[in-house]
Order: sequence, then structure tokens, then C-alpha cells
Amino acid sequence: MKVAVVMGSLSDKEIGQKVTKMLEKFGVDYELRVISAHRTPYTAVEFAEKAEENGIEVIIAIAGKAAHLAGVLAGITTLPVIGVPAKSSTMDGLDSLLSVVQMPKGVPVATVAINGGENAGILAVQILSLKYPELKNKLKEYKKEMAQDVAHMDEAVRN
Repeated sequence: MKVAVVMGSLSDKEIGQKVTKMLEKFGVDYELRVISAHRTPYTAVEFAEKAEENGIEVIIAIAGKAAHLAGVLAGITTLPVIGVPAKSSTMDGLDSLLSVVQMPKGVPVATVAINGGENAGILAVQILSLKYPELKNKLKEYKKEMAQDVAHMDEAVRN
């Protein structure tokens, strides 16, 4: 099982690290790349065309501003693509969010929150868990851990 984490720029590295941290937590292999939909379009096309043959099962694309990376990749591959809009200096990332989420009919991109690297990683694991049952168990355990964390916070504020 392998996920591609593709950043449009090195400025997206912090979000990419949130994604890879989640993938590592669940034991999912990944490939980390910097590919720009606008500055290296031929590389983006080649990457998307060869992703499946290179063992990729889910693509996470992180980009800001015009944020066309996820859509370009989704327009080429049949693999699931998760878009992570990056907060930019323009419009606090709303421009990125709208670019990622407003895809035309037939070219879906699953979209998480602005800078939502953790959720992109978890969503990729959920998609992979349909094929790899061991991931389902890890996800169930993760949800239990989150519930326990909230229970501890609740107890702390009541005491």
C-alpha cells in the first residue's frame, strides 16, 4: 500500500509533514514529491499517467492560490485524489479551497479543510482500509484513542 503526497511547492512542506506523520502512524508507505501544475505541467501529467503502475493507490495533492494540482492529477488518473488547499497570503486560503473543491462533473477530488494535512492522511488510510483490513483495526483503535483523549480533557475541566 502506497500513497503519493504531492506538494505544489516546497512552501507546502509543513502540511506535507502532517500528512506523512499520519501515514507513518498507520504504517502506510508514501512517496513525497514537489510537482507544480503550472510550472512543471509535463511532470504532473507524466506522474499521474504512471502513478498506478508505480504502485500508488491514493494521491494527496497539496497546493495553494490557484491550487490546480489536485484537479490536474484527477483529470488524468483514475486513482482517488485528495486535495488539501493550502492557506496562502491571498484570501486566507479561501481561493485555494474553492479551486480544489469546485471540480467539474466527472473529475472528483475529495477535499479536506484548508491546511488539513492530518485529515487527508486519515482519509487516505480509510480509502486503503477497503482493500487492507489491518488498517480498519488501526483506524478503530485511533478513534478509541481520540475518544479517550476527550474523556481525559472532560475530566480535567470538571476537577
